[in-house]
Amino acid sequence: MFFKKVDARSSLLTDFHSHILPFIDDGATNVEEALKMAREFAMLGYKTLITTPHIKKNTFDNTPQKVQETCIVFQKAVEEAGIDMKILAAAEYYCDEGFLQYIKSDKLLHINRYLLFEFPFFAPPVNFEEVFFELKKRDYIPVLAHPERYVYYHHKPERYRELKNLGVYFQINLNSLVGYYSKPVKDIAYYLAHNGLVDFVGSDAHNLEHTTLLHKVIKSKEYGMLIKNNTLLNDTFYEGVVL
Repeated sequence: MFFKKVDARSSLLTDFHSHILPFIDDGATNVEEALKMAREFAMLGYKTLITTPHIKKNTFDNTPQKVQETCIVFQKAVEEAGIDMKILAAAEYYCDEGFLQYIKSDKLLHINRYLLFEFPFFAPPVNFEEVFFELKKRDYIPVLAHPERYVYYHHKPERYRELKNLGVYFQINLNSLVGYYSKPVKDIAYYLAHNGLVDFVGSDAHNLEHTTLLHKVIKSKEYGMLIKNNTLLNDTFYEGVVL
């Protein structure tokens, strides 16, 4: 008797961070690629994708309206392709002076007040205290994207604790757990996951390679440890975005 091998499936239903929307940033380059990525997510057991296109002044000048309109068009394409997947619109903001301007306008893309942002990769942002103050003043909940990828913190693990104590939530990239970015990034992702410091996980998928690798991640012992040691909030979001 022959049995068809069934691939591992995610224990989560929601991906919190992706660049699957086509034509809008450095993610999916066309609708066909985006639909292939969506099918991979469906095979892995996901039911909801929170799309988070980059918003970075003078580089990715996306607006909430543009992101939401692109999301609506892609949702229709997903349905027409017969893929059972809900697409929600949010964003990944770059922490710089432009971000402060966006915050002060109080028109940010978020999911139930959870706001995803990233630090520069070469050095910590000089304005984070002001950014954090302005976010909290407006009742946003700051979620730092892929903290494991900021190499300037790799030898300062106490900085992660300081950020958590401030009230910053952490979202790590699943592919970091299997060394996709580098061995040091993998080690920090393991440190954060092992110590229960992770609040969200995301694919940070920009292309089909990223979604395909998730099959390996979900089978890994690191993924099992992540699920066991952390209270992940991914699956609390089904309502959509509020401006």
